[in-house]
Amino acid sequence: MAGPLPLGDPAPTDGRLPGDLPIDTNVPFSAYLHVPFCRVRCGYCDFNTYTSSELRGAKQEDYATTLISEIDLARRVLGEVGALRPMDTVFFGGGTPTLLPAGDLARMLDAAVSTFGLVDGAEVTVEANPDTVTPEVARTLAAAGVTRLSVGMQSAVPHVLAALDRTHQPENVRTAVAAAKDAGLAVSVDLIYGAPGESLADWEASLDAALALESDHISAYALIIEDGTKLARQIRRGEVPTPDDDLQADMYELADARLAAAGFDWYEVSNWARPSTGAGAGVGASATDNRSRHNLAYWRGSDWWGFGPGAHSHVAGLRWWNVKHPAAYAQRLAASESPAAGTERPDPEAHLLERVLLLSRLAEGIAIAELPEANRSRVAGLIADGLVDPAAALRGRITLTLRGRLLADAVVRELTD
Repeated sequence: MAGPLPLGDPAPTDGRLPGDLPIDTNVPFSAYLHVPFCRVRCGYCDFNTYTSSELRGAKQEDYATTLISEIDLARRVLGEVGALRPMDTVFFGGGTPTLLPAGDLARMLDAAVSTFGLVDGAEVTVEANPDTVTPEVARTLAAAGVTRLSVGMQSAVPHVLAALDRTHQPENVRTAVAAAKDAGLAVSVDLIYGAPGESLADWEASLDAALALESDHISAYALIIEDGTKLARQIRRGEVPTPDDDLQADMYELADARLAAAGFDWYEVSNWARPSTGAGAGVGASATDNRSRHNLAYWRGSDWWGFGPGAHSHVAGLRWWNVKHPAAYAQRLAASESPAAGTERPDPEAHLLERVLLLSRLAEGIAIAELPEANRSRVAGLIADGLVDPAAALRGRITLTLRGRLLADAVVRELTD
């Protein structure tokens, strides 16, 4: 299970937002629907997820109805402050959303759409384990209004999947992607690199397999060892080696080169997409945009409501997060109370740090003018070190070079300290 929730101020039991909240309904709005169920907990994962033996009083078959109760709460809370607006994106994450019947996911989506509405060409994504996607599931999701499936491939190499505690067979990725495409869904493929025992040749094989699927979006994330996970305990006991930073850097460079050669553009440090066609090619987004528009909403600081246990929300600079366990979440809503556990408003310094951290990871970068005046002179040093693109800097924006992407955290520290 995930670590402890953040510290913050107590959240009101009725869920009401502060009366002085500076609501701007022109800011895009998204919904995240968390499905916290997994058949098996992957050794590297610290997400707020639960296997059947850990539910203790919560039932998967009741989950859709419970989450719809929070959607009803959101309708009242946002309506009171004039903040109801159509959703630009919807994202079902987890956990494994497709462990629920596709009809339950459809019901939750229908409730959200009935409450908020959707903008024209909205992106609606469902994360999926390859083993849980059948042609019938894909067709049901598409008929419900889902537009995109994000498939957790992680690797094409059996011993790497075993090191990550992934239970699917590599060939199931192909069948899941084919089912999604046949149903008319766009497809994204997720990969992880740097697992214990994974070689550069293993990683190259996974990249080749992912490219052979002919999706329009690929995510590639370096394995991070999170405290409290099974993998962290194995490393601490010396049972498996710590990920090699140099090897992970080589793997990232290989991914960037192979994906670029296949026609993908990087648009965020860990994400690549085939070029958009038509109106979606710019900083804005449209139905032709192959980037993850939901994740772009996070990185750009848009508004979103996170539904489900442990989910986080952000509206007009106010943050709040729900209680973690599905049973506690259901109990709050059954009592007509908000499931929120805490709330905060970041101060200007924290807000700036987060904005630089997120926007600098994007290919569109961040405007130099957004930095504190005293820090703008540091951009020249970052250019000299090969971390920031000089042509972009002349246009007034900070955009990371390939070397800068590998050292993104160092760039952020230099710009914000």
